[in-house]
Amino acid sequence: MLCTRRTKTLVSTCVILSGMTNIVCLLYVGWITNYVANTGGKVAEIGGGGGGETDRKLEEDGKGETLRIMERLERLESVVNEHIKETPLKDGEEAASSSDSAADPASSLFNHWGRDLGPESRRVALKKFRYFGYNGYLSDRISLTRPIPDLRPDGCRNMSYSSDLPQLSVIFIFVNEALSVLLRSVHTVIQRTPSYLLKEIILVDDNSNSLELKEHLQSFVDETNAQHGPGFIKVVRHAKQEGLIRSRVSGWRAATAPVVALFDAHVEFNTGWAEPILQRIKEDRTRVVSPSFDNIKYDTFEIEEYPLSAQGFDWELWCRYLNPPKSWWMLRNHTAPIRSPALIGCFVVDRKYFEEIGLLDEGMEIYGGENVELGIRVWQCGGSVEVLPCSRIAHIERAHKPYTENLTAHVRRNALRVADVWMDQYRSHVYMAWNVPLQNSGIDIGDISERKALRSRLRCRPFSWFLSNIYPELRSYSDTVAYGVLKNSLRDELCLDQGPDSDNIPIMYLCHGMTPQNVYFTSSQQIHLGVLSPTIDDDDNKCLVDVNSRPRLLECSYAATKHMKLTWTFAQTLTACRVSVRSFAEVKDEVQLPFDSSLLEVLVCPLSKKPLRYDANTNELINEELGIAYPIVDGIPNMIPQEARLLQKDTQTPKTPAE
Repeated sequence: MLCTRRTKTLVSTCVILSGMTNIVCLLYVGWITNYVANTGGKVAEIGGGGGGETDRKLEEDGKGETLRIMERLERLESVVNEHIKETPLKDGEEAASSSDSAADPASSLFNHWGRDLGPESRRVALKKFRYFGYNGYLSDRISLTRPIPDLRPDGCRNMSYSSDLPQLSVIFIFVNEALSVLLRSVHTVIQRTPSYLLKEIILVDDNSNSLELKEHLQSFVDETNAQHGPGFIKVVRHAKQEGLIRSRVSGWRAATAPVVALFDAHVEFNTGWAEPILQRIKEDRTRVVSPSFDNIKYDTFEIEEYPLSAQGFDWELWCRYLNPPKSWWMLRNHTAPIRSPALIGCFVVDRKYFEEIGLLDEGMEIYGGENVELGIRVWQCGGSVEVLPCSRIAHIERAHKPYTENLTAHVRRNALRVADVWMDQYRSHVYMAWNVPLQNSGIDIGDISERKALRSRLRCRPFSWFLSNIYPELRSYSDTVAYGVLKNSLRDELCLDQGPDSDNIPIMYLCHGMTPQNVYFTSSQQIHLGVLSPTIDDDDNKCLVDVNSRPRLLECSYAATKHMKLTWTFAQTLTACRVSVRSFAEVKDEVQLPFDSSLLEVLVCPLSKKPLRYDANTNELINEELGIAYPIVDGIPNMIPQEARLLQKDTQTPKTPAE
């Protein structure tokens, strides 16, 4: 979805080397609405996301980089196709191509499995893989109650629990799941949960079109209910696809046990998973608890042990695994609960408390962000979130998500909705991460009045409290003044891009709207390029630096320590400084540069050596070097000289030129 763009822009010119040629590029900086205040996390935004969507991620599992790269390549392919007209296939080529790819041995499905399959079996396996995102062919051929390794820490096996733990309603959400995978989820929860704790199982079918998920599943339900009692398994079927978020609420409405457990329908439960969770909720009903997750490999269905982790998120509000906090490590007890800022997706909660806290936000669409929103809401409104090492569940990490083609659009909308309700001044970080403007974003997030009323009614804490006390690892970008993309002035379809990570050399590339082309301008006049780093433990994005008159991308702290040239400035228009594409020497001779080598020599229209400073008291942008204060009107700095105010030399307080 394209963003609505405001007409008033600021433009900065710079010279970027692209191959052997110097190319003048423009930084379009529309939609500047706020400048960084001393106390908040506010930023302004630069418009121009290249007309594309930001990079599409899957939920973070610490091992999903390959998937994210594949999705970026898919997006990049669509961009290239817009600029390059492909040669039509000759008669018969399309069918041949389809036939060849159907049995492609290079498919990721066959990297570690299936090399001995015959052509027909390989074709069937690949068809199921493309449909489900995992090896449905293999799943159909392994036991529904296969043994899996007990991966709990040693101390868990000797723990004792109350004899009067509350009962569970286990809820599975599915749409067009492989029947064998769904049945394995159900069988293992029955087999590995004490019967006196498992009151019922609720299957929520979000409008599957699979025949076996209707007729064959119903036969299984009838047989199981005949064995365990009427209503032991309930099936809730949607007449239209509602998405994961509203499907979970549907399952909650059908539940009757004191505690509800909401899971995906492609999991396998390990021994003793339920008791530690129920014990924690019995002790405090405001706890929302997640098991620890292991991985079921999508191709071989082998169980892969994941390290113990907390569950957090980045500024796009994609969930991700985190190292447990230092306070947990200091306990030297691997069975202890792990405090967690958010939830990966599957969780267990007191049924009535879940309602009191506001369930899930049904104003969200399909999938994405609801687990992060729940974690933030629970913490800010007086509850807590934790992960239990003694409760382990294996979960299939799909190779791709087959049930929606445009997951990114839903996640982005949901993230902005969360930001506007719960994140106060830090909402700007979410908009910045998605590279959309704070004002007039062009994205309809729906009515949030009910969610804001919920926050007021629950008397929830501010997001700054959450950052300070629950998620201090989340990296802050409060020094960001503006953000957007750097576009080429001669070829508008080209943007500044990170290029290969190993080279540290920026390139001009087709604008594709993904994070390698995101640009951030800081209050210290540095230009950062790339994705916003999730936490202080992750590598941060890099600064655009002049190294021997050539652009490079280096760690900002390193460049500053080495006193490299990494300061950039803005100019309002191009009328006084537009230059032709020529060598740097020619530009240098023609343009008078009122600064020394402490700034990048390749800048054409500098304003000041020193960083601009925002004065919250006067709502002005201060240029200390020139002694000028620019007024900010409707969130946009007015840099017309006649409108500026002079600063008194002794006090540095603004005064009008007439004074």
